[in-house]
Amino acid sequence: MMLSRGQVFVIAEQLDPTADLVVDALSDYNVPVLRFDLAEFPRSVLLAAEHRDDEPGWRGELTTGRRAAQLEEVRAVYYRRPGLPVLSPRMGDAYRGWALSQAVVGMVQILSSLPVVWMHHPDVYRASAHKPGQLVAATTAGLCVPRSFVGNSLAHAQRWGEGIGRPLVCKPIAAASLNVPDGPPTILPTRRIEVSDLDESLELTAHYLQECIPKEFEVRLTVVGQQMFPVAIHAGSEQARADWRSDYGALEYEPVAIPDEVAAGVRRFMAAYQLNYGAFDFAVRPDGQWVFFECNPAGQWQFIAQATKLPIAEAHASLLQGAVS
Repeated sequence: MMLSRGQVFVIAEQLDPTADLVVDALSDYNVPVLRFDLAEFPRSVLLAAEHRDDEPGWRGELTTGRRAAQLEEVRAVYYRRPGLPVLSPRMGDAYRGWALSQAVVGMVQILSSLPVVWMHHPDVYRASAHKPGQLVAATTAGLCVPRSFVGNSLAHAQRWGEGIGRPLVCKPIAAASLNVPDGPPTILPTRRIEVSDLDESLELTAHYLQECIPKEFEVRLTVVGQQMFPVAIHAGSEQARADWRSDYGALEYEPVAIPDEVAAGVRRFMAAYQLNYGAFDFAVRPDGQWVFFECNPAGQWQFIAQATKLPIAEAHASLLQGAVS
């Protein structure tokens, strides 16, 4: 078994191309990496942590079978949407829920206590991941945002929409998928609607409505530490113009300059949430104004890096291995 000093933990699903790029970039820096998924714990990942009465931190070892790391010697953690622990089939049904909670809290809280560079600490991710709060933070940071509505009151939504005086969009308020019979899970895209399209189905759950922003193009702004990678996304289909994620084949990418006032607002937004990574989505209006939509603290960026050759993976590796970023 290989035991290395100063490793970076990469905690992500095994089939995650974004995490793959980070691992490759860290290898270029000759930084040792221990990669695992929470889904591998406790069946194939071993944790042994001790807390002494004469020092504040946890010490011990995490082992994946072929590699091991001393907890006190980890230099950084790249924590990117890992799975949930998978329990042994020998675990009795009466204990499975209990055992799952013990596994999640045991592993995540030990890792969370490590005083190292995080991207992102689980507490930071939970605090920063939700769109309604992001709109407040973005406005406070000085960014322009769309007028928005959240709720299940049809009458209020109709009055609000009529007051907007332009078409609306309806989008998911949280990341979730539909389980379609005889088909794979489906993600609902953002779709353009009119006030007249609102009906009683709005009352069945919380809905997220916004004014439809006229777009010259959209921007995916990838921020890593102090580095910003703004890329224009030009949509070539009606489907992509409503939600570019729904038709990747119709997209063209182009690095662009970010206005100074937008960059300053993004930095204030990042500081408010203590983020060192964010995938921001903006619309750029025909008059040149940038309008903030959301920030995904675990957003994909490998497609942007592949299309533009921007050094986004290298920026991740630089930050995680301790270089100034």
